[in-house]
Amino acid sequence: MDEFVRRAAAEIGGRAERELEALVAVSSPSGDVGGAEEALAVCAALLPAETRIERVPCSTPGSARDLVASVRGTGSRRMLLLGHIDTVIGHHAHGPLRRDGERLYGPGTTDMKGGVVLALGVARELASRPELFAELAVVLVTDEEWRTSEFVHGQRFRGYDACLCFEAGERGASGQEGVVVRRKAAGTLRVSGEGRPAHSGSAPDQGANALVALARTAVALAKLHQPGGPDRLSVVPTVLHSGEALNVVPAEGELIFDLRADRIEAFDGVLGAVPATLDGVTLKSRMERVWPGMDAQAATAGLLGRASARLGRQIVASARGGASDASHFAALIPLTVDGLGPRGGGAHTPQEFVLAASLRERAEVALAVAVEALRDPGDLPSSEQ
Repeated sequence: MDEFVRRAAAEIGGRAERELEALVAVSSPSGDVGGAEEALAVCAALLPAETRIERVPCSTPGSARDLVASVRGTGSRRMLLLGHIDTVIGHHAHGPLRRDGERLYGPGTTDMKGGVVLALGVARELASRPELFAELAVVLVTDEEWRTSEFVHGQRFRGYDACLCFEAGERGASGQEGVVVRRKAAGTLRVSGEGRPAHSGSAPDQGANALVALARTAVALAKLHQPGGPDRLSVVPTVLHSGEALNVVPAEGELIFDLRADRIEAFDGVLGAVPATLDGVTLKSRMERVWPGMDAQAATAGLLGRASARLGRQIVASARGGASDASHFAALIPLTVDGLGPRGGGAHTPQEFVLAASLRERAEVALAVAVEALRDPGDLPSSEQ
């Protein structure tokens, strides 16, 4: 293993559990301004001393401002380190970090406060080597988990040489270190139904049942689910709300689908399959939270090969269905690598955890990838470019 990677990862790993404890201690569900401010204050304290910190408008109105930190160097390339501090877990289920054997449990440990801790550690270690970069930026957003608005930060970093995102890491099929270079496009389909109320006992047929119409729509659209098809399309009904009283025909309701596919265009057929009316119920549909897909496999192949050599063990490319802010940058920064965070499980549940040993192991991976991504292509042999 490269000596800088070994030493720097040991430093990051030695601090990571305490830093994760401090960050997990802050309850910061999406939309909670106070929690986000407190979490970002912890993050700011963990950045390199020479960092310039900005607070910039978030993509989601009403959310706490995002944090953009930057360090100037004397090298030639620019790199972005990316993460988010909001969690799905709300205040009601929040608790402090706790250890059970090799597992560290806590809200957001794997998605993605563990990754944020590693990103901040990598920023500190790279800042100690200013000759490696021209500019090192860290972006921490406060709304990744529930954003429905357009992402606002892409154009600012267009032209950067590399983007590293610290969503949870994984193993390859044979136990290798895995990183994410492909992600599906993601979208939320929201269908509202408007029917007619009626007494469900004395005059049920005078009503137009929004619940039944939405349920039929859920079944019909779920048949478009083709994860093994050409676009790897998944169509999953996730939420249905309808009805207010046990003896009234429901006149209104809402149905939500989670859609994933290799191409955003694959969602058009699902949206078009929603009928305008069904059994006297008017149905209105709209797409929201549409995130692009990501495919950096070809662009990052050489990088991962060089990083594997620097690391002393293999790093393999993998694909993941979950959405990530890395997808917003991949079209603008071809050298985008995600999944550099620690390994764990239980994301979005009260049983969320990271593996303690993976904090140092994944710091090694992230540092090896970062150093190689910062190498000037002109300095590489033609066979590695």
